[in-house]
Amino acid sequence: MSLNRRSLLAGASLSMVSAAAPRAFAQADTIKIGLIAPMTGPFTSTGRMLDAGTRLYMRQKGETVAGKRVQLILRDDTGVADVTRRIAQEMVANDGVHVLAGFGLTPLALAVAPLATQAKVPQIVMMSATSVVTERSPFIIRTAFTQAQTTVPLAEWAYANGVRKVVSLVADYAPGIDAEAGFNNRFKALGGEIAQTIRAPLANRDFAPFLQRAADAKPGALFVFVPTGLGAALMKQFVERGLDKAGIRVLGEGSVTEDDIITQMDDSVLGMVTSHHYSAAHPGPENEAFCKAFRAEAGTRPNHIAVHAYDGMHLIYEALKKTGGATGGEALVEAMKGLSWQSPRGPLSIDPETREPIQNIYIRRVERVNGELFNVEFATVPNVKDPAKVKA
Repeated sequence: MSLNRRSLLAGASLSMVSAAAPRAFAQADTIKIGLIAPMTGPFTSTGRMLDAGTRLYMRQKGETVAGKRVQLILRDDTGVADVTRRIAQEMVANDGVHVLAGFGLTPLALAVAPLATQAKVPQIVMMSATSVVTERSPFIIRTAFTQAQTTVPLAEWAYANGVRKVVSLVADYAPGIDAEAGFNNRFKALGGEIAQTIRAPLANRDFAPFLQRAADAKPGALFVFVPTGLGAALMKQFVERGLDKAGIRVLGEGSVTEDDIITQMDDSVLGMVTSHHYSAAHPGPENEAFCKAFRAEAGTRPNHIAVHAYDGMHLIYEALKKTGGATGGEALVEAMKGLSWQSPRGPLSIDPETREPIQNIYIRRVERVNGELFNVEFATVPNVKDPAKVKA
């Protein structure tokens, strides 16, 4: 057990860290990965996708890497940041984990960032999409995406395709504000007009007053971002209020028509254009094999969260191969920087400067394929970095 680990939990926690030292030494041939995910509570679907994607990778690639056994330790944080922090502390102090992974929401990832820095433990962020996350610790590496990474290309596509006036409607929390800024700032920079900027309360399910405000502004398009699961309600109300007949197009960040929930939506979403880095309909042998295996294991389509987890495990395995099984946090992070591979989502690499994913962004349209709704890709923006971190 390193001095960093012994000192990370000062005071009452110090004895727990010290007590863990014999166990960590005795299990030197075991690499422990702590997966922290919301397995109960309002974000259970996120946790299940993280868990399923992680375990599918291990089943396919085996539970040994670089001659060492890999042990996955799953803990439920219920989607509460204080619980996430406590679990991470216990995993490092008592379980002697070498890598922390998961983190289904931005507050959960941010809660663990100081611990990752103090203990020098890599923190693999498999979901949070707020840009600032990787800046909070040099030990954070993201295999997910950032909101600006998906929304800036959508703004460019919209302007290139004749849209000149937009109303934006987003949920009022960090990812929504990031999505709003990414789309609106780029659209205005291109010469477009943002007629109104509307933010709805996070838990809101009645979008009628916000949609009326949008309709009154008579835009060419409505840009939307709401949390996964609220897209169906938003689009149903959009059609019920006749905004589709008013000639207003809907442009959305891809979570609005998430792969595992779009099957529960009705024809109100047909034709909706979104941008994202993954679709279950993405063509290619890697995704075809991934979707087939995931359906067999989980009984449902994978969504982007499952792919983030799958790729997160690939990142960990490949880094361990590079270090020859050495688990020092600094060495693992250095080994992760610059890694590239062919993911089910397409080509993927880790930016060595920002520790963010560099990936294709796809412009998609909701269509029926063999009777089922899918996000069908029709344009690709290759090798997109997080725009918030691109140096001018």
